[in-house]
Amino acid sequence: MGDTGEARALRAWVLCALLGITGLSGAQAAASASPASHLRCGWWQNPTPGNAWLHDRHGRWTVGSQGGAQAEGDWPSFTEAQWVRTNGFYGHGCACVRVVADARTQRVTHILSATAKPLAACRQDRHLREPPRPE
Repeated sequence: MGDTGEARALRAWVLCALLGITGLSGAQAAASASPASHLRCGWWQNPTPGNAWLHDRHGRWTVGSQGGAQAEGDWPSFTEAQWVRTNGFYGHGCACVRVVADARTQRVTHILSATAKPLAACRQDRHLREPPRPE
C-alpha cells in the first residue's frame, strides 16, 4: 500500500494534535524522538561571536562554530559573578547542560536545558581545567 498525500496529511495532523495535548514544543518533540540526552557539566566557553564549547571530563563538546553549525536551544544565562570576561563580553563560565550530541564527533545538536553554576563548582572539580585567559 502506497503512502498517499492524504495519509501523510492525516499523520501530520495527528502529530500536531498530540503535541498540543501533551504541551510539547516542536524542539522538545524533536529531542524526545532523538537519541538519548545527557547532562554535561563543565566550562562553557564563548570566546568570540558564534563560537561556543563545553569542556567536561569527557572532552570538548562543540556547541557552535562561527559561520557553521549551531546547536538548537538556549545557552546558559550567566550573571556577572558567574562569568569571566576574556574578550569584551565574551569569555567563559561554569554550566550544566542537558544535550543531545553526536558522541563520535562531540558535536552538540540540541540543548534541552542549561543552567549556569558558580565558578567555584568547576574550579573545585579536579577533572576540569579552567580555560586560560589571554594575555
